[in-house]
Amino acid sequence: MSKVFGALMEPFHRVVGGWYRKQVQKELVKYGLRYDDLLDPKMNLDVKEALNRLPQREVDLRNQRIKRAVDLSFKHASLSSEMQKQQTPFNFYLKPMVERIEAENAERAELGTGKPYDRQIP
Repeated sequence: MSKVFGALMEPFHRVVGGWYRKQVQKELVKYGLRYDDLLDPKMNLDVKEALNRLPQREVDLRNQRIKRAVDLSFKHASLSSEMQKQQTPFNFYLKPMVERIEAENAERAELGTGKPYDRQIP
């Protein structure tokens, strides 16, 4: 029964998913952000570890984008249309590293060893 329902809903999900992606892209471009900039290292330690492994230049660029977005948001402004055309919101720079860390963690779980870092309440 669930496979039939899933097959019936697939075209709907595809259409709604495409619409949602365009809405997210529009908001990210408005502030000059990338999707990976939204990942919070305080909420996910894998993201924190991925940021530690990234080259410092990538981390600096991420911080600059976030600062610019906060500034624009406070001013109730957005980037100029020329700058918005240059933005690449779905150019992932952090996702591949997070996936690599998740794979390492899965391998550690299979081997019965723990993570080199543990979750702590901030």
